[in-house]
Amino acid sequence: MRASRRRILGLAAAAVAAPRAARPARAQAYPSRPVKVVVPVAAGGANDTTARLFAQKLSELLGQQFYVENLAGAGGNLGIGSAARAAADGYTLLAAGGNFVINPSLYAKIPYDPYADFAPVSLMCSSPHLLAVHPSVPAGTVMEFVALIKASPGKFSYASAGRGTPAHLAGELFKLAFALDITHVPFTGGGPAITATLGGHTSSIVSALPTGAPYAKAGNVHALAMISAQRSALLPDVPTMAEATGTALEADIVTGLVAPAGTPSEIVGVLHRAVEKISAPAEFRERLLQLGFDPVASTPEHFAAWIRTEIAKWGKVIRDSNISVQ
Repeated sequence: MRASRRRILGLAAAAVAAPRAARPARAQAYPSRPVKVVVPVAAGGANDTTARLFAQKLSELLGQQFYVENLAGAGGNLGIGSAARAAADGYTLLAAGGNFVINPSLYAKIPYDPYADFAPVSLMCSSPHLLAVHPSVPAGTVMEFVALIKASPGKFSYASAGRGTPAHLAGELFKLAFALDITHVPFTGGGPAITATLGGHTSSIVSALPTGAPYAKAGNVHALAMISAQRSALLPDVPTMAEATGTALEADIVTGLVAPAGTPSEIVGVLHRAVEKISAPAEFRERLLQLGFDPVASTPEHFAAWIRTEIAKWGKVIRDSNISVQ
């Protein structure tokens, strides 16, 4: 109250002292200049692709350019840390993906605090991970695959896009849920991982849906389940883990929008409402669905709760699986 009173008195004094012509100009509406969207992974991946789609639509809707800047490195920590240190004025945003909620438990030290350094704006889209096996594996269902692994501990393997990636942790979630002795084989991306599985070098793969779906449709791999709460329109006949096993497992790839902490609530509101509006039209939803993603506009409060839940979930998986990175 005192601060507000001093501010009012100060403004009144300034108004008396200054001539009428010197009235301050009204603040410009946000955004009044281009907005940078940091993507903490290399160009071409799932999070990069979806971030660019939303950036394009934000540009069209809000009348200023929203442009993507890829700052890959250190498992995403480089780009996330850069965004955390940016000015809290709405002109630097972060497209937050799986590494945002995984890295706090995966690394001994990270250059950001996911709670204190960022203001959640909205989830934007999500996509499930896919569990698939090479056609030579005699398993038509998840439970048949589980039975094979239990009958021959250590014989089977699963490929992922790399150690500490969302796909790796989705695989470990599956492994822990059924107490399986299955070997993780990390690769340097989803492409090399699916190539290895196609060649029979790994028994199975836990893959981002956009990467694995074309090969599942073609019959090059046999899709067993979505590691998600719901089926995907891209592979509508593939059941969820809950449907296939009775055990609900969720490991979605997400892209969300966050701003540096301290960004004015009015700007957060503008961005949140824009994401909601972008996600509504059927043609945009269909475009995302063809890529294997579902639009998921959420309130900042819901996104904040999701971040806390995911950090706790993946922290437990990392500890229970004894995963670490250098």
